[in-house]
Amino acid sequence: MARNIGSHYTTHRVLGRGSAGTVWLGEGPSGPVAVKVLREDLAADPDLAERFAHERHTLLGLEHPNIVGVHDLVIGGPDARDIALVMDLVRGPDLRSHLERERRLRPHAAVAIVAEVAGGLAVAHAAGIVHRDVKPENILLDTTTPRTRALLTDFGVAKLIDEPRHGGKGGVVGTPDYMAPEIVEGLPPRAAVDIYALITVLYELLAGFTPFGGGHPGAVLRRQVTETAAELPGIPRDLWELMQQCLAKAPASRLRAVELASRLRELLPALEELPPLDLGDPAPADGAGRADGAAEAAVDATDPAAAPGTPARAAVPLVRGAAPDSERATHTRMRVPDADELAGGAHGTARVIRPVGQPRAGSARHGAAARRRRRLAVTAAGLLGAGALGGWLLFSGGEDDGADGLGPAGPGVEQPDDSGAP
Repeated sequence: MARNIGSHYTTHRVLGRGSAGTVWLGEGPSGPVAVKVLREDLAADPDLAERFAHERHTLLGLEHPNIVGVHDLVIGGPDARDIALVMDLVRGPDLRSHLERERRLRPHAAVAIVAEVAGGLAVAHAAGIVHRDVKPENILLDTTTPRTRALLTDFGVAKLIDEPRHGGKGGVVGTPDYMAPEIVEGLPPRAAVDIYALITVLYELLAGFTPFGGGHPGAVLRRQVTETAAELPGIPRDLWELMQQCLAKAPASRLRAVELASRLRELLPALEELPPLDLGDPAPADGAGRADGAAEAAVDATDPAAAPGTPARAAVPLVRGAAPDSERATHTRMRVPDADELAGGAHGTARVIRPVGQPRAGSARHGAAARRRRRLAVTAAGLLGAGALGGWLLFSGGEDDGADGLGPAGPGVEQPDDSGAP
């Protein structure tokens, strides 16, 4: 059903939904547009409307071939409670949909997409704008050009929604799989958080899963702080070293966006002939894990990747086992883990790349534990068998009335005296 947004725009149908609002196909004075209408609960906040109005110039000022341009900001509407961003209409899927269809991209295609997005980030960072929510859902692919073009959308929206009232001291907002360690530790987000998130996206495009994803979001956040990403076999060493640098826990160690874009473009010629990586699904590291095999089996049973032939969902659900979120509202607000929680280490969370053909780890998380359990089961069965045999001998001896001179207690055992004498 058509709906008027402000006095110049009309929306016709839903193109997609996200954590912040709904994107509509719309019509404006200059033709088709995309209109992102914020959720009603957000739009009803007068402080948020004021922040959007204050940042109007910034939102409308970013121009780059790899950034979705914002044409207008509408505050108010028929019920005076709309906040809507009128944007370029990009005809093509978002990167999440494309990745789910392909599961893994060829290294050349993956690096080309990320290099383009890094170019857009370089312009934004130079203008003092941090995106804060770089992920496949916020990267659109324009398929109308001879060569597919990647565009980053939703610049500044996460910051405006989060601050100052909605984030607050001690809160952290973002998508756990792509969240830089310094955000988890409660530090203010700078440009380096976008670099960390973008290289996490590159890792996901190559591998089919994020380096630290899996399980409850609290576990994902802890991995972001305590663990090192598993190396991806089959990519050039130069590319892996660049990815390692941009996934560094220390923000100052990461490349700037302009440097990243340049370095990635330099690597493109060497990647042209490489096929998609031939990897198995991520498996727990040997020696790490819970003894609760039943719980682990329950987790695996809820994983879409557990079904043969089903592409793995790369961005994990916020709570493992919940029904997949068709609207992909992965952007969430949570408490910053305290120092003791972060110091808990990575026990039970480490994941390594499982080569194709290698069996998945069993419910005991690794083969050694499974073998130990089998030995214990055999030992227990032996003890039970011995006990049963002893019981049989005990009672069968009593039926002989001591005819063999041994008595019911067996040889070498003093018989009780019923006389009551000491």
